[in-house]
Amino acid sequence: MKVSVIGAGNMGSGFVKQFAQAGHTVLVTAIDGEKAAAVAKAHGATAVDAKTAASADLIVLATAAGDAVTALQSLGDISGKTVIDITNPLTADYMGLTIGHSTSSAEEIVKAVPGIRLVKAFNTVFAQVLAGGAKLPSGEQVQVFVASDDAAAKASVTSVAADMGFKVVDAGGLKNARYLEAVAGFNIYLGYGAGLGTAIAPVWAGL
Repeated sequence: MKVSVIGAGNMGSGFVKQFAQAGHTVLVTAIDGEKAAAVAKAHGATAVDAKTAASADLIVLATAAGDAVTALQSLGDISGKTVIDITNPLTADYMGLTIGHSTSSAEEIVKAVPGIRLVKAFNTVFAQVLAGGAKLPSGEQVQVFVASDDAAAKASVTSVAADMGFKVVDAGGLKNARYLEAVAGFNIYLGYGAGLGTAIAPVWAGL
């Protein structure tokens, strides 16, 4: 599968690494072209411009929530494309969410970029965990919660996440992104606010 990663930060780099290791063709684009090129070179991917990134079968939105809509719109017409949304609407200090209860970052993205097949996934996974692979240092398999209103898109994302070794948990419709973003916020608090570090991830026991 051809995958485009939008963003060359820590999460973007982790996705490029994991998708490339799983045997996918990976394209990388970012506002900082030099950074995208460096990430691509490090993991055997290809740095491209935004329009070329739109040609992929799967698009990973690895930007901050505030940059998500602009990043997707820069690709041009991507109607019908499956997009993985990893964003969380965090406050400036990363210790809270700017929206919730009645909407989510995922739902707002769909409103702004209609026609895409959005799947909320990987937003509860720290970049350090993603880069390290599908198992925590403790040996536990990392769970990836997947929410979408599009069954086919959800199945596609489930398949590629499983290819990378992650345990996929069906989190229902896109509305449940409201809960997933809150879980991510709590995970960030535990990792940084409570000082537990980033070698952690939410895991539902018994699944």
